[in-house]
Amino acid sequence: MDRDTFDGTIRAFKHRSPFRPFTVAMVNGDRLEVDHPDALAVRDGVALFAAPGGVPMVFDHEGVSSVVNCGVRPC
Repeated sequence: MDRDTFDGTIRAFKHRSPFRPFTVAMVNGDRLEVDHPDALAVRDGVALFAAPGGVPMVFDHEGVSSVVNCGVRPC
């Protein structure tokens, strides 16, 4: 995913009101289930995700294949 699309898409999902969980699908097949808006910070094509239990994960726009709305498809 290109950097501008990544930043805009992640921010749009993060700031939905009311917030609804979403999934970030990675090119390697991993999936990150974002269940809280404050669990994710994004800047310049890079994101920091605090997974449940406080486990930090860093990923960038090149590693993301799509962002999935949990309201449309099962997370």
